Amino acid sequence: MAKVVLVTGAARQLGGRFVRSVQRDPGVERVIAVDAVPPAHPLGDAEFVQADIRQPGIARVLAETGADTVVHMDVTGTALAGGGRASVKETNVIGTMQLLGACQKSPALRRLVVKSSTNVYGSAPRDPAVFTETTAAKSLPSGGFAKDAVEVEGYVRGFARRRPDVAVCVLRFANILGPDADTPLASYFSLPVLPTVFGYDPRLQFVHEDDVVEVLRLASHEPRRGTLNSGTFNIAGDGVLLLSQCSRRLGRPTVPLLLPAVTWAGSLVRTLGMTDFSPEQIRLLTHGRVVDTVQMRETLGFTPTHTTAETFADFARGQGPGLPPPETLAGAVDRVAALAAGNPGRPTTHSAN
Repeated sequence: MAKVVLVTGAARQLGGRFVRSVQRDPGVERVIAVDAVPPAHPLGDAEFVQADIRQPGIARVLAETGADTVVHMDVTGTALAGGGRASVKETNVIGTMQLLGACQKSPALRRLVVKSSTNVYGSAPRDPAVFTETTAAKSLPSGGFAKDAVEVEGYVRGFARRRPDVAVCVLRFANILGPDADTPLASYFSLPVLPTVFGYDPRLQFVHEDDVVEVLRLASHEPRRGTLNSGTFNIAGDGVLLLSQCSRRLGRPTVPLLLPAVTWAGSLVRTLGMTDFSPEQIRLLTHGRVVDTVQMRETLGFTPTHTTAETFADFARGQGPGLPPPETLAGAVDRVAALAAGNPGRPTTHSAN
């Protein structure tokens, strides 16, 4: 069992939940919560250190705390405290490089857990039906959070080669949802109208926030008999949902569009009120993605408590009534139609009846 656990990304809701959870584990003496900004949520008895992992000062934090376990949760697709896509990428990539450099110099470090994403597999028309941890992507992500995750994992593999004495566990999470989820896909499903790609109904997998916290806690432990808490693991709830099933369960109308996904993605979602939604996310909503979770169960020894359908149902309950007011729905449909027609500044006359 780890004695001193350092957690990055503590100012985010999910990071805060993990910090509060792991400090209750017997054998954990100290939890060091790190982020560039103070959290708005409580951290229990954890020690908060305000530090930017993009800066060399993170090495001093790691050295002074003597942490033997680092849980790197500051790899994400959404900005914090009003930041933009550039700051997200810097935190994901430059921040990971600085953190791993600090980890490499730390003689006390014994375990590193990294929050990654199944986005590393990309989404392409010729993808296999199911990705395993060793399946190579048919088309590597070209941008957005997906590319960040690929780069992060590359740096982590390099660190693992240089520090073979450190147990390294990379958790590739499917799309994270739940009542408090703050992810690009959660923002998409919160739109009053769901733009879709005409002729496609992708298969999607989800993992519940509760299961994310629990598997991170498990991975930060010494492995139980018969399990191995190092390596790379896909983490997802059982089963899949089609995008059409998701929209029906939310009670949200869809607007199928013929435009190529990579050209309309960014401007479309910004028109509808989202700050960032990369072409890679749109490819997911075109081709979908399903991963195999045998290694999660048999090697890591983790079984999620929520299926994909149960996870989405819990998320949907937090969204309130399905259809928005008629005037809101009409305005959203107008904006989608105007954008599809190439006139983003000139809404069409449309009724939501």
